[in-house]
Amino acid sequence: TIAALLNERRVIDPPEEFRGRALVRDDGIYREAERDLEGFWAREAERLHWYRGWTQVLKWDPPWAKWFLGGRLNISYNCLDRHLATQPDRVAYHWEGEPGDERRITYRDLYEEVCRFANALKKLGVRRGDRVAIYLGMIPELPIAMLACARIGAPHSVVFGGFAADALRDRINDAAAEVVITADGGWRRGQIVPLKVNVDAAIQAGRSIRKVVVVRRTGEPVPMDPRRDIWYHELVKGEAAECPPEDMDAEDPLFILYTSGTTGKPKGILHTTGGYLVGVATTHRLIFDLHAEQDVYWCAADIGWVTGHSYIVYGPLANHTTSILYEGAPDFPDKDRLWSIVAKYRATILYTAPTAIRAFTKWGPKYPERHDLGSLRLLGTVGEPINPEAWMWYWKTIGGGRCPIVDTWWQTETGMILITPLPGVTRLKPGSATRPFPGVSADILDEHGNPVAPGAGGYLVLRHPWPAQFRTIYG
Repeated sequence: TIAALLNERRVIDPPEEFRGRALVRDDGIYREAERDLEGFWAREAERLHWYRGWTQVLKWDPPWAKWFLGGRLNISYNCLDRHLATQPDRVAYHWEGEPGDERRITYRDLYEEVCRFANALKKLGVRRGDRVAIYLGMIPELPIAMLACARIGAPHSVVFGGFAADALRDRINDAAAEVVITADGGWRRGQIVPLKVNVDAAIQAGRSIRKVVVVRRTGEPVPMDPRRDIWYHELVKGEAAECPPEDMDAEDPLFILYTSGTTGKPKGILHTTGGYLVGVATTHRLIFDLHAEQDVYWCAADIGWVTGHSYIVYGPLANHTTSILYEGAPDFPDKDRLWSIVAKYRATILYTAPTAIRAFTKWGPKYPERHDLGSLRLLGTVGEPINPEAWMWYWKTIGGGRCPIVDTWWQTETGMILITPLPGVTRLKPGSATRPFPGVSADILDEHGNPVAPGAGGYLVLRHPWPAQFRTIYG
C-alpha cells in the first residue's frame, strides 16, 4: 500500500565491495548532467558509431523534441558490426527453449543471421519505411527479425506473442504492415501457443499483408498459403551473410510499439533511431553497472513489451553484452526453473518484475536454495512498484545481502529508464525507485502546478526532454 511505502524507514548503503568496482562511484554525475545536460548526452552519444555527426544535440520546441539533429547512424551496425573487430566470438545470447533445447549465439553468428534475413526481406520487396509486424515467442529469430528490419530501415512492430488474433489484427491494421513474421507455434507451460493460426485469423479481413514468414519452432503442422506464406529457413537459405546497413537519420523511425490497451484503444508509440539508442545504451550500462567482459545479464521480460526492446535487444547489444534469452514460463516444469537458469549460465545481473518476485516469495526459499546463485551481483525490478516485503526477500534470499537492487520506473512512452538508483552511489530504500537518472529532470506537482511537500502525493512531471522519449503516436 501507499501507506506502507510512506512508512518505510529502512535504508541500505551500496555494499563496499560492489562500490569499489562500480562504474559510477561518485554522485557528481548528477551535478555534471544538470550543469550541462546537452554535453552529458553528447558525450554518451560519442560512444556509438555515427556515419555523420550531429549539428545540434537538442531542438526543443515544446511539446516537440528532436535529438542529434543531422546525425546519421544505423542501429544494427551499432549492435553488431562494430563489435566484430574486437570480440566477434563473444556470446550475444545464451538461448534456452522451454523444452530444454539450447543455442549459443555469438556476435558473429547474430550478424550473419541478421544479414541473411535482411537480404531476404529486401527480396520480398520490403523497402525503407515499410512496416513489418513481428509476432513471435522468445526465440532467437525475434531479435534477429528486429535487427534485420533496423538494418534496412523498415520500422518493426512487435506484437506480444500472448495476444490473441483480435489484438494482433488491430495492431497490424493500424500500422499498415506489409509483412508479418511469425512461427508455427511457441511453447508456454508445456502447451503450444498457436501463433500461425492466430496470424491467419488476424489477417483474413486485412488488406495490407502481402507475405507471411513462418519460423519452424514446434514442428506442428500448420496451413501454408503458397501464394503468401513462406518458411523462414527456406527464405534465408542461400542468402549472403553480409548486407550493407542503411544510413539512417537520427530522427528516422525505428519501431512502433502498441500500448496494452487496458485504458482504451492501443496506441502506436513511435520511437526513433539516434536518441533512443543513446538513451537505452547509456541507461543499460550505468544502471546495471555493466562490465561487458565478465557479466552475464538476464532481463527476464518479454521482447513483446518495451522492457524487452530496450533491455533485451538494443541496449545490451549496443553495449556488447552477453545475455540470457529464455522462451518459457519461470515455473515450468517446476517452480525452480528461473533459478536453474541463473545457476546454469552463471548470471551476474537479474532484472525481473515484482509480480514474479511476489510469486517466488509465496513459493518459499526451497526453490532458489536448490541452486547456486552466488554468481549474482546485481538485481533489478521493472514494470510496477515493489512492496518493501518483497524487496527485502529479493535482497536477502536471492541476493544474499550483497547485491544492490535497482528498482526502475519508466514506460513505453519514455523508451528508457527514468527513475532508478545508481547501484554504486545511491542509498537504497525498499519500495522506492529513489531518484531520477542523471540528465532526467522530474518533480511532483499538485493540481495547480506547484511542487508538493516531501511525502505528499501529486503528479509526476518531467520538466525537460530526454533522448529516448517517443516522438508521436502512429496512425
